[in-house]
Amino acid sequence: MLTKPQIQMKSNLLQFAATLALLVFMSSCGNIGKSKKTPISDGQVKGTEIGGKYIFPRPYGMVYIPAGTFHMGPSDEDISSSFTSRNKQVSMNDFWMDATEITNNEYRQFVYWVRDSVAASVLNYKKQFPDGSSSIDWVKAKTIKWNDPKMQEQLSALIITPDNRINGKKELDVRKLLYKSEVFDLREAAKRENANQPRGNFILRDSTAIYPDTLVWIRDFSYSYNEPYAKKYFSHPAYGNYPVVGVNWKQASAFCAWRTHYLNSFLESKGRIQESDFRLPTEAQWEYAARGGRSQVPYPWGGPYLRNKKGCLLANFKPGRGNYPEDGGLYTVRADAYWPNDFGLYNMAGNVAEWTSSLYYEGAYNFQHDMNPDIRYNALESDPPRMKRKVVRGGSWKDIGYFLQNGTRTYEYQDTAKSYIGFRCVIDLPPMAKK
Repeated sequence: MLTKPQIQMKSNLLQFAATLALLVFMSSCGNIGKSKKTPISDGQVKGTEIGGKYIFPRPYGMVYIPAGTFHMGPSDEDISSSFTSRNKQVSMNDFWMDATEITNNEYRQFVYWVRDSVAASVLNYKKQFPDGSSSIDWVKAKTIKWNDPKMQEQLSALIITPDNRINGKKELDVRKLLYKSEVFDLREAAKRENANQPRGNFILRDSTAIYPDTLVWIRDFSYSYNEPYAKKYFSHPAYGNYPVVGVNWKQASAFCAWRTHYLNSFLESKGRIQESDFRLPTEAQWEYAARGGRSQVPYPWGGPYLRNKKGCLLANFKPGRGNYPEDGGLYTVRADAYWPNDFGLYNMAGNVAEWTSSLYYEGAYNFQHDMNPDIRYNALESDPPRMKRKVVRGGSWKDIGYFLQNGTRTYEYQDTAKSYIGFRCVIDLPPMAKK
């Protein structure tokens, strides 16, 4: 007969054995569909992991657009008879897209980053590396006090000259805010005739003045009083969550390049693998996302009307013959105003029209592929204006309802800024990031 200590010891052993078996079972089940660490070499090919376990949170402010098929082009008659957007069925890969247009606050983060980096270069706030290269010392750059008279004296090269000051006030010369980007041109590198070319031949380097053109509010409308918006729209906190405007296509592309660099610099500092590039959506991606899974409807909310059953307007545009405030906004409204479409995207119709990465070519629909259709061209300054046209989608606060339709396409020149054109970004992520 067992004594109590012996019984307790036997019970503990049984519990330990059961726990060990459970852990082994859970470990074996948990490995299903997951990568294993590379085992010790025994002459067999068993694969090698890159960067260890993949961790990437949901991109902030973005929504997931699942893969699918839709009919690209007009969902109604082509009232302009231009035949520039014939209806065709295409299939799209999945991607992530900003839920709203890029706001003044978000673009201001970009402006301030460029401002501080330019100032750090003037002050020689840099870190030197053994190979002779250098980078900005952001610990010092973040200590720059722009209102300090002594600091302003050291940064005089970035301050407006005395003859251009108002009441002697020292202000930053925003023309000095240049963002230098480097982007690899995969399309050129993929051409067979370029197979043996040096990699440097396909790196696109650009220096872009990134401050928004606030004078567009006056320039776009003759004999119209819009000075308050020219003075305050980008600089006043009341408009922080409104979509940024006065940004041309090149500036929008520079923002995407910076956003990519900003994220990947953080991931690299944590020893994590870098991600795909943020970029402007292609024309097909934009239309697919705007439809929200509704293939044959004229507007992001469905349609066929611009009002709901209660008579409320569903977007910010030019109702009737010019009753601008009827929809709730005389000019732009908050980027998250009105109801989102079925994908969770706000203002895919109205508020501000949006840049895409696509070249505007009248007959593009006739020869583009039916899988992720795309047509791009990196226009140079010396190219004719026709080659600088980029597709603009969605319509804006100053447009009539026709331009709000999912299938309506128009264009603007890549070096031109308007008070009614903004943008949003997309990013392609691996399947693991979408679960």
